[in-house]
Amino acid sequence: MRHDIQPNERSFSSKEAAEEAGIATPTVRKYGQILERNGYEFLKDGERRIFVQSDINALIALRDTDKPLDDTAKDLVYQQKERLEGFNETEIAIPDTYDNLPHDPNQLKEILLFVSNELAATREMNVQLTNGMSQLKTTVSRLQQDHHVISSTIGNSAQKTHAKIEKLTEQQKTNYETLLQQEKQKSEFLQKELQKMRDEQQKEWRSQNDFNKRLEEAIQQPKEKWGTKGKWRRLFSIFRI
Repeated sequence: MRHDIQPNERSFSSKEAAEEAGIATPTVRKYGQILERNGYEFLKDGERRIFVQSDINALIALRDTDKPLDDTAKDLVYQQKERLEGFNETEIAIPDTYDNLPHDPNQLKEILLFVSNELAATREMNVQLTNGMSQLKTTVSRLQQDHHVISSTIGNSAQKTHAKIEKLTEQQKTNYETLLQQEKQKSEFLQKELQKMRDEQQKEWRSQNDFNKRLEEAIQQPKEKWGTKGKWRRLFSIFRI
């Protein structure tokens, strides 16, 4: 049990201890666990550590050490044990109050008035602390509710966004398939038209070749086989075909 705390000595929370030691708050918790694992004693409010200046010095020693943290922690535990063994509790001597009471009624009245005022101030402080704790609990409860509402809102928003993305993706896929089918149909139609034009062109070429051959044959026949009238009649018959 620690008994090296000086009267009116300042105490620090984990956050304040982190600022004093120049480290992060999670590092304070880490160092505290290492120290306790090796036998170091902290003042505690339930499970929460309360730090005093000697504890902050221990945190700084862990921060600045070049040795393994557990080895330094063991040294600090040894130093704490020596300090606790050498620290003598100061016993407060309680004087005989009855014998030291003033006999003057006016002085006694002043003392009683002072004590009454102190008690009233203490009661008022207790009421303020009680009200403060009540307000703090209300604030914490409200923050928890707000956190729940925010978490629910974020979750619903994320779910809606995901649904919209899936819907847009499906629409995009459908549009793409439709466009692809349309392009395929256009391509097939163009290929058919192109083939049709090729067939007509080949047909026209064959017809022209046949005409040229007949014309050439008619021109090359000997003149004696047909006279002038027969020649022209033969030519006209070729153009009529």
